[in-house]
Amino acid sequence: MLLLNASFEPLAVVTAKRAIVLMLSGKAECVEHVLDGGAFHSENLTVPAPSVMRLSRYVRVPYRRAVPMTRSGVLRRDNRRCAYCSARADTIDHVVPRSRGGAHSWDNCVAACRACNSRKADRMLDEIGWTLAVPPAPPSRAGGILVLAVEPHPTWEPWLQAAA
Repeated sequence: MLLLNASFEPLAVVTAKRAIVLMLSGKAECVEHVLDGGAFHSENLTVPAPSVMRLSRYVRVPYRRAVPMTRSGVLRRDNRRCAYCSARADTIDHVVPRSRGGAHSWDNCVAACRACNSRKADRMLDEIGWTLAVPPAPPSRAGGILVLAVEPHPTWEPWLQAAA
C-alpha cells in the first residue's frame, strides 16, 4: 500500500497489516481502494483493502541526500532489461570493472543478462566494441525510494508522477 503524507506527497510503501492498523487507529485514511474489491475481515468488521492511503497529520520527512544503491534498485531502474542486448536482465554489471578501479555506484552499474555479463567479464566496453544506449545515472529522488522498493501498483501512478 502506498502511504502519502497529509500533503499528498509519497512517503513509503507499507504492508497490508500496517495499513489496516493505521486506518483503524485513525492515523490514516483510504484515498483509493484496490481495484479488484478485496477486503480484510474480522469477526465484527470488514475493511476494504486500500491501495493508496493518506496520513491524517503532516509528518516532516528529513532530507535524504541520495537514494541507496541496491541490486534490485538497479534492476528496477533499468526495467529489468539488459543494457547491452535488451534481453531480460537478472544480474548487474559494472561498466568500468571493479578490478580496474570502477566504483560500485549508480553511475557505474547497469542491469545485464547473464550471457552479456559473462561475455564482458572484466573488460572495458571499448575493448570489446560495445556501447551503452543510455548511460547509467542515479534515479530521481522523488520516486526513487518508493519505486525501487516494490513493483508500483497502477493506482499509484497519479501520486508518483506528481512527486517526480
